[in-house]
Amino acid sequence: MTYPEAVRYLDSCIDYEQITAYHYRESFGLARFKNFLNALGNPQKRLNCIQVAGTKGKGSTCAFIAYILKESGFKVGMYTSPHLADFRERIRILRPSAGYKARRQCEFEGMIPKAQLSRLVGKLKPAIEKFNQTCRGGALSFFEAFTALAFLHFKQEGVDFAVLETGLGGRLDATNAVDSLVCTISPIGYDHTQQLGRSLTRIAREKAGIIKRGCRFVVSAPQEKDVLRVLRDKCSSQGARLFLVGKDIKWRRENGGFALDGIGVRFPKLKTTLIGEHQMVNAAAAVGTIEALRNYDLEIGPESIKKGIFRTHWPGRCEVIQRRPLVVLDGAQTANSAAALSKTIKENFKYRKLFLVFGISADKDIEGVAKHLAGLADRVILTKADTPRAAEPAKLAKYFDSSGVLEQAASVEEARAKALGLAGKQDLILVTGSLYVVGEFRRCH
Repeated sequence: MTYPEAVRYLDSCIDYEQITAYHYRESFGLARFKNFLNALGNPQKRLNCIQVAGTKGKGSTCAFIAYILKESGFKVGMYTSPHLADFRERIRILRPSAGYKARRQCEFEGMIPKAQLSRLVGKLKPAIEKFNQTCRGGALSFFEAFTALAFLHFKQEGVDFAVLETGLGGRLDATNAVDSLVCTISPIGYDHTQQLGRSLTRIAREKAGIIKRGCRFVVSAPQEKDVLRVLRDKCSSQGARLFLVGKDIKWRRENGGFALDGIGVRFPKLKTTLIGEHQMVNAAAAVGTIEALRNYDLEIGPESIKKGIFRTHWPGRCEVIQRRPLVVLDGAQTANSAAALSKTIKENFKYRKLFLVFGISADKDIEGVAKHLAGLADRVILTKADTPRAAEPAKLAKYFDSSGVLEQAASVEEARAKALGLAGKQDLILVTGSLYVVGEFRRCH
């Protein structure tokens, strides 16, 4: 199978990431997907897994964990979603021998090679088609097929660890077909409410579904009281010990960086190239995860943790891709992440005027996101990504009444051209609202 053929075949699988309104049926769950994995020989059972669930910061937390493990001498598989430019970004292997390269050379270090992806899709295709003909729970989705592909790739490459980001929720997510050494929970808030529920308690129950009997340790970022109650109850019922950032793992700003008082070790003079206080929280959760792994007799020293945090690279998250004018990309798509972004921009950047390029999916809390960003902007350019879920720019205008001049652009490429044409060298262009918008802007920059 050629690479274009493999891409076309994967694209033929139903992609729920591109559908605005669908119901989270139990048939989406694990029993049918585990049956499929069983037909493949259960590649996931050969992996030492770390699962990460949450609403915001999942990908960054995965990246911190993976880079620390890489700097500790381990070969690490990392499975994340969505992607910015190439869906091969979702499946990566970080190798200790790869060293440390300039940022632009290794933005998506260790992506699955095209030839390997083509071989694996060729192997999966007959299994998928047989499964689709016999399974009553519906055809295998794009995410399920890609998750199976990741498991096969990681098994064949003999990774020491697999760091897995949940796609949606946790309990019924395809990534939850694994048994985990440690589960990590990033901040939980309101998102995907149609599928996960409209209360924090219900959302937290879905996310906490990754905590299963056999997982001895759970590490969580700071959470709302209702969420924390769910996590504590789940850990108690499954026999897992819970460590909390802010209680068991404490961090503070220090000398241009930050310091951590971990579960058993103090880590002074830490620095990260990821911008924003929220990234220090993500790093703290990652360090807590690494410390929990030490209970499995792993040798992971403080210097490896320090290097791993500094060398973690995660594009599209408060990422500066140009100066004069400054161009900053961030995939904030929830009210909480937009609030964190607004705070980060105010604390870390100096500029004359701010031009906001904004596009978002129609099923998001548009009002909640917009209220944190509208006050920042001197001028707003509303746009849409090339995805069926994207909200129409004309429908976004009412949420930015308090902003400066409003414009609309039919595409991200047009919005980029407008922003660069309007902004002076001392200005800042902020592109946000969706990783799809960020990815398209990045591709045409």
